[in-house]
Amino acid sequence: MGDVMFVGRDKELERLNKAYNGNQFEMVVIYGRRRVGKTTLITEFIKDKKAIYFSGLETSAKNNLANLSQRIMEYVTGLENVKISYDRFEDCFDNIYNLAANERLIFVIDEYPYLAASYKGISSLLQQYIDLKFKKTKLFLILCGSSMSFMENQVLGYKSPLYGRRTMQLKINPFDFFESMQFHTGFSEEESAIIYGITGGIPQYLEQIDDKKTLRENIIDNFFNTSSYLFEEPSNLLKQELREPALYNAIIEAVAEGSSKMNEIATKTGLDATLCNKYIKSLIELGIIKREKPAMEKNAKRSIYRLNDGMFRFWYRFIPQNIDRINNGRGEGVYENIKSHISDFMGEVFEDICKQYLWKLNREGKLEFAFAEKWWGTNPQKRQQSEIDIIAYDEKKAIFCECKWRNELVNESIITELIEKSAMFSFPVKEYMIFSKSGFEEECINKYSNSHIVKLISFDDMI
Repeated sequence: MGDVMFVGRDKELERLNKAYNGNQFEMVVIYGRRRVGKTTLITEFIKDKKAIYFSGLETSAKNNLANLSQRIMEYVTGLENVKISYDRFEDCFDNIYNLAANERLIFVIDEYPYLAASYKGISSLLQQYIDLKFKKTKLFLILCGSSMSFMENQVLGYKSPLYGRRTMQLKINPFDFFESMQFHTGFSEEESAIIYGITGGIPQYLEQIDDKKTLRENIIDNFFNTSSYLFEEPSNLLKQELREPALYNAIIEAVAEGSSKMNEIATKTGLDATLCNKYIKSLIELGIIKREKPAMEKNAKRSIYRLNDGMFRFWYRFIPQNIDRINNGRGEGVYENIKSHISDFMGEVFEDICKQYLWKLNREGKLEFAFAEKWWGTNPQKRQQSEIDIIAYDEKKAIFCECKWRNELVNESIITELIEKSAMFSFPVKEYMIFSKSGFEEECINKYSNSHIVKLISFDDMI
């Protein structure tokens, strides 16, 4: 893939280089979920600069100290596998202080949460060195980690010894659909949307997709083949991050199958509600599950849980019930069975793409607000459950959106129905956007083409 990996990370790279060129002490905190490309970003940034790169391991403080000593000695001597170990972390930091006294030096601690778990005093020690020594040098310190809660609370949070020391923070998010599209050539726009849907915009998952193969071949080879990276990924990720992967697995399956409230998930998995709550929090921190409440809803009790990760959503929807056939090497048959359901799977993905499109318009100054959420609840007039795909709003105005990922053209009844639903809300100004994968019937286009109130947006228009 080479530099293609650097699609969509240009802004982050630019910010890092600008700070680097300032030639004064910096402490940069980089965090984001696993596989999102943090280390790749750091590697790209340091590749032509003087740098010591150290990654914390899930091991003892002594082993981490030995590894850090070795990285420093390799930098100083230019030789590999130098077996000199300092006795204390203080000795390492003194050495870094001397090296950065007169020249620009980048010092990266990747997987910082692992180092901190092995040596509880590391954050306090770093804080002392920053305040008393590093601030006088040209050191460019980077702390990086995947544990979102650790990085947000123990590094950036006000109770952390390091609070107020950082000069920049970068939260690395998965690519959106428009960035993901640049990863691959040779696929149609619709296929690119499906690729985005099944990878969730995670760079490491996008890299598994082969431009030389058809979409069908890519899905079979990556998901319905027991030796592939993506087939193994959910269980590998859960094993790597969590102590009881089987219980977490059961929760993810329950959510994937439609259990969205805490009590439903607890019942489905047979777990005690308190325990279930604790496990769900961990899955939220990993970016696998998200908690959502309807737009404009203040009451947290109305929250529901959904899968946040596109790859997990696809995997848990189609693999568990087909596992025997996949184990028997019948991946092609599994694909033939599920292909008619991909369009349905894409419904939720398309809503996300439409939200990203609204944010994009907002960034370009073409839409005044980008506050866009789903709404669901009871329609008092019809006394039935109802939902609106996206509402973007402020105090004075709301845009109600309907998103249709279907092969047929959208007709007028869909627009009328959305306008009827919007009557539940009392915004002074109401507008409507209808997003359609396949376009619109002639009469819709004739009626609304010059309307300022109703905008018809086809998938082609979005791209």
